[in-house]
Amino acid sequence: MTHDISSIIGKHVKDMYGSHFGKILGTMTDIDGSIQTVGVDCGSDGLKEIPYDQLVLQGSIVIHIPKWRLDAQKILREKSLTLKRLKALNNIVSDNDEMKSDAELVHQTYRSKLHNLDEIEEKIKSKLTLRLEEIEEQEKSIKVILFDAKVQFKSGELSEPTFDSIRKHTHNILERLSHERTEVTNIQSRIDDLSLECLDAIQEPKAMIQESAISYLDSNTGIVTESSIPNPPNNNTESPDTIPPTAHENSDNRNNDNPDWISRMQSQ
Repeated sequence: MTHDISSIIGKHVKDMYGSHFGKILGTMTDIDGSIQTVGVDCGSDGLKEIPYDQLVLQGSIVIHIPKWRLDAQKILREKSLTLKRLKALNNIVSDNDEMKSDAELVHQTYRSKLHNLDEIEEKIKSKLTLRLEEIEEQEKSIKVILFDAKVQFKSGELSEPTFDSIRKHTHNILERLSHERTEVTNIQSRIDDLSLECLDAIQEPKAMIQESAISYLDSNTGIVTESSIPNPPNNNTESPDTIPPTAHENSDNRNNDNPDWISRMQSQ
């Protein structure tokens, strides 16, 4: 939206679904002249100060963007970018063995970033759930008004043109609420799907890094792994029948050598 204050003063404000929101009375600016908030006359709801970044100028109408939508777009954008970088890291680890030792440091940075985004995401998800509850309550109230108007029409208290006008306007409101509900649920699904993708991207490089470290130790450092250590013999419980053939051979050889050993000792 343009920063020319005079271009927005007096303009009507509508929400994203066409409902009248109010009329702009003035603005609050920073010391550098940039607009911070916009004062909107909302009728019986009084004057509301709306953050400037929640307003979009379209022709002669200013569109009010709800904060939950801006917050959701921001978290989706930041998570999407982080996910792209995690996938790039995954590819580097897969294709370049020399980079695996450095990948864990970068991976930790992105894990911390996602952890911070997860905390913000939980707040946004709460706002989305609250908005769905508000939409449901508004729909109930509108349907009650429409049903009561139908009763008054059938009882002869309202004329047919009046009832048709009420039905038309209530259907328009219900349609707008339906569009908003669809958008909220779609954003919820996108957030959940993106969270699962990020979780997979976090686990894959970590597993590959650990696997690489284990294979490196086994092949290059000579460190003996637990699986390669033989079990010690148990002399107390092992029977002669279970002695390996090599043990029998050593025993026989030792017995054959004993006479020569004794004779040498006697000859000295």
